[in-house]
Amino acid sequence: MSTLEHMHQKLVARLHAGVGISDQDRAALESLPHTIRTLNDRECLLKEGDAAVRCAVLMNGFLYRRKIIGDRGQILSLHVPGDMPDLMTLYLPVMDHDLCSAGPSTVGMVTHASLRALLDKSPTLMHAFWRETLIDAAIFRQWVGSLGSRDAIQRIGHLFCEIATRLEFVGLLNENSFSFPLIQAELAAACGLSTVHTNRTLQALRQRKLLEWQGHTVVLPRRSELEALAEFNPDYLQPRAVST
Repeated sequence: MSTLEHMHQKLVARLHAGVGISDQDRAALESLPHTIRTLNDRECLLKEGDAAVRCAVLMNGFLYRRKIIGDRGQILSLHVPGDMPDLMTLYLPVMDHDLCSAGPSTVGMVTHASLRALLDKSPTLMHAFWRETLIDAAIFRQWVGSLGSRDAIQRIGHLFCEIATRLEFVGLLNENSFSFPLIQAELAAACGLSTVHTNRTLQALRQRKLLEWQGHTVVLPRRSELEALAEFNPDYLQPRAVST
């Protein structure tokens, strides 16, 4: 598989699953000029205040959005291969948060000018990318809801269920097992918990045989039970195709 095919593979799969893009639109998307960038563990692709001129397609690894307030950082979202976590910079180029790599990652960088030209020519692709931003907003709403209404075990359980489902959509879930490069302190920052509380909650999930986490590998042995406990409903991730 060429680098070009690899860059677009997960993105094309996501967009096609959502709106059913045509062969012509697929070819146009795959012909987008791009550059490849490799990020080191915890390296930031963009920082708050940067003016972006390109959008990133996540090829391998994980990215996260982070907001620094005072001496503390809040992780705002996690991103998996196929995501374009800075798509909003196409129209709002100045970053209001950091975009960083959790573990090593690879991204394909597409200029705003190239992406705008593509979307101007294809209403279907415009619809597909607009749909991606709406799903991103739906994920934000779920995270806010978790912070306000779920207890610690539900917050962490819901996050793991969400990541498993999103990875499943792009073929990166293996029998409820997946790569997860975050450390406990970052999981705590994503769930609005202290590291001590996070550690105790992970122990409780392990004791109930709902979670295994060794190194960078997470396994959900009884995923359906964890989904029920966390009150996880994947509908907000919009797995089904819609007509245009």
